[in-house]
Amino acid sequence: MTASSVFTPLPLGQRIPDSPHAVSCSLPTMRDVIGYEEKDPAIARHLTSGYPRFMLHPYVRQLTAHLVQRENLAGRVLWLTTTARMADDLVAWLGPSNARRFEHDGLQGVTHASDSALSAQAKTCLQNAGGFLSSREAEDHLFRLGLIPAVAPETTVSLDQAEPTVQAILGRAYPGTDDTDRHLTPNGMNAIFAAWRTSATLQASRGRTVWIQLGWLYLDTIALLKRLTDAPTDYLYLPDVNDLGALAAACRAAGDRLGGLVTEAPTNPLVQTSDIAAVSDLVHAQGGHVIIDPTLVSPFNVDVLAHADLIANSLTKYSASEGDLVAGAVIVNPDRSDAATLRRHLRATVDPIYSRDLQRLAAQIGDYEEVVARTNANATAVVDFLRNHSGVAELYWSGQPACAANYDKIARHPGAVGSIISFRVKGPLAPFYDRLVLPKGPSFGMKNTLICPFIYLAHYDLVRSEAGRAELAASGLHPELLRLAVGGEPTEAIIAALADAFAALG
Repeated sequence: MTASSVFTPLPLGQRIPDSPHAVSCSLPTMRDVIGYEEKDPAIARHLTSGYPRFMLHPYVRQLTAHLVQRENLAGRVLWLTTTARMADDLVAWLGPSNARRFEHDGLQGVTHASDSALSAQAKTCLQNAGGFLSSREAEDHLFRLGLIPAVAPETTVSLDQAEPTVQAILGRAYPGTDDTDRHLTPNGMNAIFAAWRTSATLQASRGRTVWIQLGWLYLDTIALLKRLTDAPTDYLYLPDVNDLGALAAACRAAGDRLGGLVTEAPTNPLVQTSDIAAVSDLVHAQGGHVIIDPTLVSPFNVDVLAHADLIANSLTKYSASEGDLVAGAVIVNPDRSDAATLRRHLRATVDPIYSRDLQRLAAQIGDYEEVVARTNANATAVVDFLRNHSGVAELYWSGQPACAANYDKIARHPGAVGSIISFRVKGPLAPFYDRLVLPKGPSFGMKNTLICPFIYLAHYDLVRSEAGRAELAASGLHPELLRLAVGGEPTEAIIAALADAFAALG
């Protein structure tokens, strides 16, 4: 099977999938990627939507503009948030002298004077916490106000059945938990924020404020830990997931001030896995909490709950495999000593998922296990192709030699490899990337394949400076690393597309 029989080039800005609520969009060339990051007007005019936490959804922008005019907010900036609690957080982060609460017809938000620095700070805070208003909630308000003619049709589950449907599948993903342990959130980043804040608040009441980041994690998780720990010295970064000696020393140094550790299993984008049981033992022995994010490969591939106090999981990935909604979940390990307190705090603080997002999630989550199984099988074949190709300079996947034994300890079965493969080609990136006909955009965990130059999209500020590149190199990250999320298309077509792109390197 040829690549062209399955894949066709997607134009710049094409939503992936073709839905008004798509979470990805096409960036088909490296020039497009760089233009997007540098806000080049020639590129930006083609991008009507993008990954929701990095680009405000058109419905949210339209509703915001309407409210600014209707509420006479000329000269002020308005941010619409998930909840009143999130709005209150944003006021606190910006400072009460700079910002004030906004409420109108069930919508919550924050306004501040038109100031580019304040706007950048507000956007960053909401991005780190997953606090932006849902696109479906904005759509519903626009329709009710008569500003759009209709709500886009889509398959959903009735509201009374939606949460039980989702919880039933999550119960299989996290055996041993019940509905009181599993808390749904508006998006995956909000799940990380809720999990960390819940744990950090409890631990701070005990004088425990030091937090360890193990491995290079997703950018907003890093930013959240750096920004919200009590003091700069309370944030510790350990880049080597295999260096248990460094972790043991850090735990000893923190002593009874250790709040806990945050990691991913595996990490994004290097797909590195620590010895999770050993890590957990070291942190717990010192009185810390362990927060683990298994999103990269999904909890149907790895079993880490026994080693964590809290799990933070993006349901945008794999469970919402059509790629047209964001959602998340925080899971409490019921066997940990603080479980009852963490449950109680989460119930009081977690932001709820919007009703129609929940209904849409329920309509897709039945495919969760099948999607994971299919992408596992495809990724295994793609890894075999890449590790035997002379054009590959570096290859990272769950079975990479440095971490394979650690991954095997938490893998649910031998074929549970996960869909994510990161790699670097020999030679310049642009010829390979530009020629490749696979869908190219952010996100992963969809039924379709996605590839992106992850470091350019997530850490462009580091890519474009010598100091930034040195910082990346110190953590084993090359600026031209590609992250491939293998989808469910025919394996031979995915491999044919990659083979064709390698031909561009000569």
